Amino acid sequence: MFENIGMPEILVLVVAGLFILGPERLPEAAAWVGRAVRKVKEFASGAQNHLKKELGPEFDQIQQPLDDLRSLRSLNPRTAITRSLFSDDSSTPPVKPNGFAPGPSGSAAAAGAAALRGTAASTPPPVRAPQPPLAADERPPVDPDAT
Repeated sequence: MFENIGMPEILVLVVAGLFILGPERLPEAAAWVGRAVRKVKEFASGAQNHLKKELGPEFDQIQQPLDDLRSLRSLNPRTAITRSLFSDDSSTPPVKPNGFAPGPSGSAAAAGAAALRGTAASTPPPVRAPQPPLAADERPPVDPDAT
């Protein structure tokens, strides 16, 4: 419920409560807030248990799309592209939060890029010769495809 509230936010709320309510009424207000939060959690868990009992096996069918939506929170652009380009339609490979999937080549992106190039994933990319440094008044080259 309060996953995004950290210690700095709680400290700010306590200090603001101390100034607004004063030291006499602050413990009573904190106890009231604690009871209210506990009551809301009990209502939510009771409603979920009631729904689970009433729906039976259909509850799992309702829960599955919600779990899929929760998994989208960890989705980043690299993971989305990797899943859409380099996975077959029947199943999606497990992807770690950093965007790399476990596999023999180290990552799904490397395996897919190697498949597009038609080479093995273990083949290193060609080494380019270092370019000489630019002169004092020389402008760097511009790549029109990159801009």
